[in-house]
Amino acid sequence: MRSLGLLLALLTAGSAAVASSAAEGGMKLVRVWPQWKEEESFMGISEYFTHREATGGWIVLRTHPESRKGFYFLARLKNPGPAAAGDLFVIHLILPDSPDPRTFTFPAAIPHGSHVFEVGLTGKDWTTSKLHPVAWRFEVLNAAGRIVAAQSSYLWEKPTG
Repeated sequence: MRSLGLLLALLTAGSAAVASSAAEGGMKLVRVWPQWKEEESFMGISEYFTHREATGGWIVLRTHPESRKGFYFLARLKNPGPAAAGDLFVIHLILPDSPDPRTFTFPAAIPHGSHVFEVGLTGKDWTTSKLHPVAWRFEVLNAAGRIVAAQSSYLWEKPTG
């Protein structure tokens, strides 16, 4: 049973990022990498002196900003168009305890160029490093609510045929 869990975790994390789509404006998800992160992984030397989180230029979004540890989706996004206001990141998850997807939505201001986003499910939304999604889908929606870029884990979609 333990090896089945390990297999699911490997399929979900490592070999996962399948369908990437770029639509209007040419916005593209280059890579989405899901992973558990401890609070300490966000601590840098400058934080000891300034008492402010230093993100190293990455854009960090959390379901509970006061809590850093949690399950994150590291997403590299290329936006060749102008800065986009009113966009959303939407994460759909299927967890081991239910076949029904859970959905998390984050407001996103996506600047022009290539940027890294750390989008985290923190606090009461993800309390343990032992929980891994069975399948996931990461979407970027424009202000009109249309999907402009998306990536899914291998297990998100049903096989054809």
